[in-house]
Amino acid sequence: MKPFISLSTYGVINWLAVVLLLGCPWALGFYKLGGAALFLPLLFGWIEFIMAVFSNNKHGFFKQMPMEMHLFLDVIIGSFLFMSPFIFHFSDKVVWPQVLIGGLVFIAGAFTHKSPFTDKYRHHLPEGQLQSVDSES
Repeated sequence: MKPFISLSTYGVINWLAVVLLLGCPWALGFYKLGGAALFLPLLFGWIEFIMAVFSNNKHGFFKQMPMEMHLFLDVIIGSFLFMSPFIFHFSDKVVWPQVLIGGLVFIAGAFTHKSPFTDKYRHHLPEGQLQSVDSES
């Protein structure tokens, strides 16, 4: 599938996800539940924050982390956050913030330009251009 989210738009989505993950337990009042319902959004929010600061894109500050790695980790974090209310059995108390934000992070990671899930692997050589020293005698 073709990527439809630009890197510039992704940077905005990423910082929005950081703010939502770190603020939603207090804004929506489920910080009182504690446990995984509180811990996972905070953990993933801080991980997203660190990745956003070090990402090699327009909105990153230090530009050390390759975008391919960042997007791959976003897909994993988003899918885990999406499933967390059902895995940790707090879906009867709070479910929609984790599902919506997890889905947002997953979709952003999977359908952004340079995503390893949509773009072709960049290190392929065109057919017939073998560049191995083992094949030369």
